[in-house]
Amino acid sequence: MSDLMKMVGEGIRHFRKLHGLSQEELANKAGVHETYIGKLERAEKVCSVGILAKITDALDLSMVEFFSYVQPVGGEEKESTLVEIVNRLRSRSVSEQKKILKVIEAMLDDQLN
Repeated sequence: MSDLMKMVGEGIRHFRKLHGLSQEELANKAGVHETYIGKLERAEKVCSVGILAKITDALDLSMVEFFSYVQPVGGEEKESTLVEIVNRLRSRSVSEQKKILKVIEAMLDDQLN
């Protein structure tokens, strides 16, 4: 299988686990067969863009966010780190997100002083 499909599979596994979903749960949310997710994660199958869109939708990700994680521009990890931060914050309540923002602002202000 191609290196890209290996990276896609690893990305699916990463975000699935980040969301606390089993392969079966993700498959049900995406409307695909339950064994299909495992085959994609192991790079045993190639998926169409349409199927990948269903999977990323089920993970509350845009395709841009997904591919920014899977294959960061210029090989940099900066984009994938930002995507991971955003995705972790998505699962939090608005009040929790605001508290985390205050912590980040305090840390950044502290670095400037």
